[in-house]
Amino acid sequence: MFTIGDFARHGRVSVRMLRHYDAIGLLRPARVDPFTGYRHYTADQLARLNRVIALKDLGFTLEQVGAILDEQVDAHELRGMLRLRQAELESAVTEARARLAQVGARLRAIESEGRMSTQDVVVKKIPAVRIAELSAVAASFGPQDITPVIGPLYDELCGRLTAAGVTGFGPGIAYYEDAGEGNGSVVVHAGMTVPEGTAVEGVDVLVLPGIEEAATIVHRGSMDAILPTAQTLAAWIDTNGHASAGYARELYLECPEDQAGWVTELQEPVGRA
Repeated sequence: MFTIGDFARHGRVSVRMLRHYDAIGLLRPARVDPFTGYRHYTADQLARLNRVIALKDLGFTLEQVGAILDEQVDAHELRGMLRLRQAELESAVTEARARLAQVGARLRAIESEGRMSTQDVVVKKIPAVRIAELSAVAASFGPQDITPVIGPLYDELCGRLTAAGVTGFGPGIAYYEDAGEGNGSVVVHAGMTVPEGTAVEGVDVLVLPGIEEAATIVHRGSMDAILPTAQTLAAWIDTNGHASAGYARELYLECPEDQAGWVTELQEPVGRA
């Protein structure tokens, strides 16, 4: 048998927690010394302790934990509950990281107000290009809605092109259009330049029309941090007698595994204001 201190150490919990569990009847000691009142536990009781902690971490109250254990939830059911909770927590962490990235981008945009250089903006003609593409609808043009859509589209597109034996495809070109539903949703087109004659089942192959006049700027770094660059381009368009004529295309010039090394050209169609 273990003393309460030893049992707490093996169970990675505090002695105070074990005393509380004893007080509410959730985990009674195997033996209590009638003279000293010292609590003693067996190794078999670690299994119940593990279930108590796991269920508590799932968000159940201690009262609910007791009721569940009294119904003798088996290890298989408990694993299923834990896996569900694990997936929920991982999703929450991913969403929190995405929000943090967007807060950082907004902060950088605020900090650079009045200091953003527009000297790197170039107006040029963009030629037509043949692309293979997949598309889907995002809830908005915000990065928090675009990123979860465009990433899987490119993964699927590149996989299909490779499986079809298409070689020499790329770079990637993404373009956008209103979904026409009146709720701000956007059609996301994820494309890759491909050779003439390319045909892949389930993939649209088309000639993306050129842009007669586009204001362009190069962004270096993750697309989650593109806001200051995009707003620099907007400032240039507004102060140089132009008007935006649609969503900017994104030409992915370099896409290493580390997104900090990405190089992307924004190509926004413009006309005279």
